[in-house]
Amino acid sequence: MDGLILALFVLAAFAGGFVSGFSGFAMGLVVSGIWLHIITPIQTAALIAGYGLLTQGYGILKLRQALDWQKIWPLTLGTAIGIPIGVILLNQISPVYLQFGVGVLLVLYTVYGLARPAFKPIKIGAGPDIAIGIVNGLVGGLTGLGGVVSTISCQWRGWTKDKQRAVFQPVLFAAFVVISISMGITGAFTSETLKLYGLGFPFMVAGLWSGFKLYGTIDDEAFRNVVLVLLLLAGLSLIATALLARGP
Repeated sequence: MDGLILALFVLAAFAGGFVSGFSGFAMGLVVSGIWLHIITPIQTAALIAGYGLLTQGYGILKLRQALDWQKIWPLTLGTAIGIPIGVILLNQISPVYLQFGVGVLLVLYTVYGLARPAFKPIKIGAGPDIAIGIVNGLVGGLTGLGGVVSTISCQWRGWTKDKQRAVFQPVLFAAFVVISISMGITGAFTSETLKLYGLGFPFMVAGLWSGFKLYGTIDDEAFRNVVLVLLLLAGLSLIATALLARGP
């Protein structure tokens, strides 16, 4: 890896860590925009899974006082069920149309959310939360965005920014555990990938720390808008990926 490629790699690691520290998610969305151009797709996916354990674990540690396991376990259980089903369905459903459809829904949801005041809080029980988690896992297995649905569902409840993150970050951590185990079984964590992980680790940590410091300066409404903007970018990314895959 020459100097320019290395600089781009660690810059992406820092940026991904920063966004995750600030918002609690979207690290993969940030780093993949650069890494997919300089390392292989398998290495990119493996590093996102490995760093996902770091970023979500760091967030859980920082927000440990706000953790509510009664709210966490249903979404986590559903997500763990949904991910492998989504992966299996990849062989049955055209990923292009699926990515485009999910992308359009995300764009419509976020544009609507940004154009109007915060949603009226909704109470959701354990049963519906398990169902939401399954959908969250399905979307993750089919598109790679394993925390989108759970993050949106936390917004619906009118929680503070800390409570939202203290629920959707453990759910994301569980998703990354399932993904990492699956990738480990398939041999995705090669020695070269582990070397890349070591190279990017200090920059990812520095980004996490910086992002979390900035997170502490914003209020709940600003956090809501940050999450919506990142979800909008995720939707646009899915649409662009689907259109590029279809070709002219």
